[in-house]
Amino acid sequence: MIRVKSLTVLLALALSMTTIATGVCAQDQVAKPADKPADAAAAAPPKEESSVTDHSIKIGGQTIPYKATAQTILLKDDKGEPTALLYSTAYTRSDVKDPSQRSVAFLYNGGPGSSSVWLHMGSVGPRRVVTVNAGLTPPAPYKVTDNPECLLDKTDLVFVDPVGTGFSHAVGKAQDKDFWGVDQDVKSLAQFITIYVTRNNRWNSPKFLIGESYGTFRSAALGNYLQDHDNLYLNGIVLISSVLDLGTISFNPGQDFTYIFYMPSYAATAWYHKMLKDRPENLNAFLDEARNFAQTDYSNALMKGAALSATEKAEVAKKLARFTGLGEDYLVKANLRVNLFQFMKELQRSRGLTTGRLDARFSGPTFDLLGEFAEYDPQETAISGAFVAAFNGYVREDLKFGQDKTYRVAADGAGRQWDWKHQGGENFGFPGSPNVEGDLVGAMISNPHLQIEVENGIYDLATPFLATEYTMDHLGLAENLRKNIHLKYYEAGHMMYVRDEDLAKLKANVASFIDGASKP
Repeated sequence: MIRVKSLTVLLALALSMTTIATGVCAQDQVAKPADKPADAAAAAPPKEESSVTDHSIKIGGQTIPYKATAQTILLKDDKGEPTALLYSTAYTRSDVKDPSQRSVAFLYNGGPGSSSVWLHMGSVGPRRVVTVNAGLTPPAPYKVTDNPECLLDKTDLVFVDPVGTGFSHAVGKAQDKDFWGVDQDVKSLAQFITIYVTRNNRWNSPKFLIGESYGTFRSAALGNYLQDHDNLYLNGIVLISSVLDLGTISFNPGQDFTYIFYMPSYAATAWYHKMLKDRPENLNAFLDEARNFAQTDYSNALMKGAALSATEKAEVAKKLARFTGLGEDYLVKANLRVNLFQFMKELQRSRGLTTGRLDARFSGPTFDLLGEFAEYDPQETAISGAFVAAFNGYVREDLKFGQDKTYRVAADGAGRQWDWKHQGGENFGFPGSPNVEGDLVGAMISNPHLQIEVENGIYDLATPFLATEYTMDHLGLAENLRKNIHLKYYEAGHMMYVRDEDLAKLKANVASFIDGASKP
């Protein structure tokens, strides 16, 4: 879900506040009866800004002309008072006679508190930064190229930065933190989408949401809100590295589900790094075996808790070691329960390496070889510099926007200050981990044609694939709706698009999904 540095929720990164400096000309400072106070300029209504540039790109042998619109859109509260300027970059095919007949997709990352820079510069946008696959990308100068896997041949694209990220920021009496919450975030994004759709005559267009990490959590709640509150019905939602129940990725005391969900992803990681004693050749068959072990012998052992005998624990530890590459003694001492940051530290400790979280194929040097928990995520540090530098140059040089502004990749403090209360879904009993499964169910029931595609990275240790499979299998949907959910898999991590082969596969899968979901 997101890029995160906390040990509980997890996810990703985000962007910025824009400061608009206003001045008063010297000749206007002469006192006159009709003059307003000197600070009146500061109270002037915030203004939207935009920059439209023309481009073209070759995709699948055809040259596609398109307009790039970098802009801010003003959001208002129920009283009509300005509350925020939300930044987006829209790519629209310019040789289309009737845009209302063409699909449009809204894309964003997660965090919470991350900008859309990752999807924007790494996945299906028209320009893409070049990074090293499963390794450290060298320092600048970085290379940005046309992206042959761009989705513009299938749909228009609108990359959105939530408030406090990118160039998006609160205005008037509002503060960025007023938008930092499950429902607050959903309402601001919904208002942005309805404004965009109205201004650009896209109400009749097939409409899609494409979110990554916490962006998938957002999409479930946002899709339901758009349909229920605004009567804006969607054709499809693409969930990239999904989590709808944050409890499935939280290692809470006394709760064993998370260890079960992570075990097959640990197995995939150990297989990739060749840390298994008897490493099988067929990864998929090995993962099927790992899934079965996780849901049977391993699950049964954890469910016994303190009643598990020493002999039984040793037997399970031996089997668990075969799948995870961890030592039997270590597993017994861990009581068969190794959390994510312990695994990242322990798996390649003998090599002096820490294993990646967002993409377990990545490794980086370990500083404290006696430490228990990983201090950082090698995948994040391997590519962040390239993505951020590439976008900062691209938005100013190519899109002609933001010359005097600061683009914030992540909203400072958003994750720590996030309001996790949520009104929606079917929740009974005491409040638990934030969960939007009920929102997705509600959206699919009210709109039985709504299609859902779930993209899973085999080496994703942020949102493990077994947890996603469990979630999708436990929504309680009737079969006619369950068939609207489609799961796809990639031999990469949370950001599967950083691997060229999987970016091509992602483009093909999403393109096919959009084609199918756009048909009457």
